[in-house]
Amino acid sequence: MNKLLNLAVGAFCCLLFSKIAAQDLDSGILKIDNFLTQGVKKGFSGSAIVFDKGQTLLAKGYGYADKKSKLLNGLDTVFDIGSNTKQFTSAAILKLVELGKLKTSQPVSDFFDGVPQDKRSITIHHLLSHSAGFVESIDQDFNHIAEAEFFDRLFTTKLLFKPGEKYSYSNVGYSVLAKIIEKTSGRSYEEFLQQHFFKPLKIKQTGYLLPDWNKANLAHGYPRNIIDTGAMVERYLEDNKVSWNILGNGGINSTPHDMLIWMRALANNKVLSRKSTELLLGLHQKIKDYEDGRKLFYAYGWGVTLKSDGLRRVSHNGSNGRFWHSIIWYPELERIVLFSTNADSPQLERVASEIDKMLNDGNYHPKPIIKNSYLFAFEFIEENSPSNSKMLFKQIENKYPDTLKQSAFLNRVGLMLMERGKFEWSIELLRENTARFSDDGNLYDSLGEAYFNAGKIEDAAASFKTALKLGKNRECHWCENSQLKLEQIDGLDSNKE
Repeated sequence: MNKLLNLAVGAFCCLLFSKIAAQDLDSGILKIDNFLTQGVKKGFSGSAIVFDKGQTLLAKGYGYADKKSKLLNGLDTVFDIGSNTKQFTSAAILKLVELGKLKTSQPVSDFFDGVPQDKRSITIHHLLSHSAGFVESIDQDFNHIAEAEFFDRLFTTKLLFKPGEKYSYSNVGYSVLAKIIEKTSGRSYEEFLQQHFFKPLKIKQTGYLLPDWNKANLAHGYPRNIIDTGAMVERYLEDNKVSWNILGNGGINSTPHDMLIWMRALANNKVLSRKSTELLLGLHQKIKDYEDGRKLFYAYGWGVTLKSDGLRRVSHNGSNGRFWHSIIWYPELERIVLFSTNADSPQLERVASEIDKMLNDGNYHPKPIIKNSYLFAFEFIEENSPSNSKMLFKQIENKYPDTLKQSAFLNRVGLMLMERGKFEWSIELLRENTARFSDDGNLYDSLGEAYFNAGKIEDAAASFKTALKLGKNRECHWCENSQLKLEQIDGLDSNKE
C-alpha cells in the first residue's frame, strides 16, 4: 500500500471511529435522559448537565422545584450544593497564595490567638486535605453561635489524631479556612468569592446572601420527596447571616448554569493559574486503595480517584438531607457531569455515578430509580387507615427487604406523621417499632411523644417510664426528654386534683 493510500485509509478509519464514538455518546445521552425522565415518576426531581470536549450534550431540569406553585426545575433553578462549597474555599485559599498573602505551610497559630499546644502544628495544608485531626462538626448548620464562642469551642475540642497523621473529613476545618480567608483579605468570605471569582466570571446566582436572588427560581427541599422544607436561601435571608457551623464548608446555593460556567473556567485555568489548579487537584492525602488498583485521595476541596492507567476522576458530593449535589470531572477527557436533586434520598445519591457509568460504558444499563421507602410508606398511609398497618409492613418487607431491620425507619416515619398530626398512624408505626426493637429506650421515648401529642396521657407515661428504665446505666440521649415529659404529665395530674 503506497503512502498516500495509507494516509487516506488512516484518515477514513479515524473519521469512522469518531463517528462511532459520537454515536455511542449520543446513545448514552438518550439513555441518561430516559433514565432520569422515568425517575421523575418515582420521586426524582432535579437537574443534570453533561459537558464533553467543548459541547453541552445534556442540560435539563426534571420534576418540580416547588410543588405548590408547580414551578419546574431548570438550568436557572437555585439548588443548595452542600459540601461542594469546599472547592470555592480551597480555590480562595490558593488565590490568596497566588496574591502572596499566605502559604499553605502556615500554621493556624499565625491567624488565631491562644491556639492550644496540641493544635499549633496544624497548617492550612492540613485543613485543606482533612488531615488536621478536627472533629467533623460541633453543632447544627443553622444554629447561630457567636464567632468567638465557635472558635473557642472548636480549638478546645480533642483532636482525633496528631495533625498530618491521617485523613478524617472535617467540616469545621473548612470553617477555619473561611475565617483565615477573612483575616487575610480583610473582606467577608462571601465578598472575597464575589470579588475574585463570581463577578469576573459573570456568575450571578451563586452564594449565600449577596446575590440579587431571583426568588421565583428558588428550589424547595423535599427530604425523600415528602415534606416541603422550603428554600435554603430564604433561611439565610430571614436570619440575615450565615452560621459559622456552615460558612465555608457547605450551604452555598447555585444554579446548574452557574456551576457549568464555574467548572469550565476552573478546567481552563481561568479561576487559578495552571500551577495552582494542579495544586488544587494534587494527591495530597490517601484515603483508600481499591482492589482493582484504583487509589482514592483527597486533594484540596476535591476527591481524586486515580485509575491504574493514570486517568483522574475528580469528584465531590454535597448534601443537607434535603438537597444532594454531585460533580464528576475528568480533566484529561474534558468531561464534566453536574447533578442536583431537591428531593434527597439514598436512592438518588447514586444517580451521578450511574450517569458516569453510562458515559464510560455504552453497554451499561443502570437499575431504574425506585421510589424510596419513606415515600412509599407515606403514599400508602395517605390512602389507607391504620387498620391496614400489617399490610404496609408486609409490603415494605417485600419491596425493601432490609428497611425494617433498622429501627431508624419506622421511628423517623412515625415522628414525621406525628408532626403532621396523623397521630393514629404515628402510634401504630412507633408501637410496631418498639415490638421489633424492645430494648431500645429511644423508641419508647418516640412512642411516648406520639401518645402525649394524641392526648393519651396514661400510655405516654408508661412509654416514658420504659424509656427511662432502658436508659439506666448506659449513654442515654433520650432520658432528659423522657424525664421532662413525665414531669409535665405529673403537672397535668396535679392540676386535675
